[in-house]
Amino acid sequence: MAASTSIAVFRTEARLFAREPGNLFWMSVAPTALLTILGLIPAFREANPNYGGLRVIDLYVPVALLMAMIMAGVQAMPPVLAGYRERGILRRMSTTPLRPTALLAAQIGLHGIAMLGSAVLAIGVGRLAFDVALPDQFAGYALIMVLTALSVLALGAALSAVARNAKAAGAIGSVAFIMMMFSAGVWIPVQAMPDLLQRIVSLTPLGAASLALGEAAGGGWPSWSHLAVVVVWTAVLAGAAVRWFRWE
Repeated sequence: MAASTSIAVFRTEARLFAREPGNLFWMSVAPTALLTILGLIPAFREANPNYGGLRVIDLYVPVALLMAMIMAGVQAMPPVLAGYRERGILRRMSTTPLRPTALLAAQIGLHGIAMLGSAVLAIGVGRLAFDVALPDQFAGYALIMVLTALSVLALGAALSAVARNAKAAGAIGSVAFIMMMFSAGVWIPVQAMPDLLQRIVSLTPLGAASLALGEAAGGGWPSWSHLAVVVVWTAVLAGAAVRWFRWE
């Protein structure tokens, strides 16, 4: 009974999710569009000795993956959950056999699927259009992607917990969005940052993830210190979300 109810909630939320083409574009298409624009710049397709012989476009494939996660977990999900609370939907659900946790699980699952789809698209376009090599250490690459997605979704849940309404969630999410875009290397690849700034950024979940993805792409196992940073942030943010989340 519980499983069938959860499936029904997921299907309903999926239909509502598909009615937001703007969110779908920013989550699934915009990161790859940015990657494509950068790839069309001739200088970005040339090997750079400052980046260990890599090209700028090689560095921006993992950046596109992280950008998709930020769009989904920080920009898209918090306003939806905060809006449900603002309109009393969660409170009404709590009085029925349908528990609000089913709605939360559906939202996290849908945004997680959007992240996966965007990742496949970015990696595919990078490979086919710009000859970006596939990750040599695929298992490590996949592991850091999953851990980072969980971290970003945990942050999104924490933002949903502290936001009083959808408008506030959007405002808080925008501040977090700018900071995370920088730490993910959207404007300056983390590998190209000065050493001191790189060390500082590596203490953030997106900065550590960017460096770990680069390590796995080159064939090495992601540094345990980078993995630890992402795991610790995920645990802290998930704990904050659980502690602060309100159904009404």
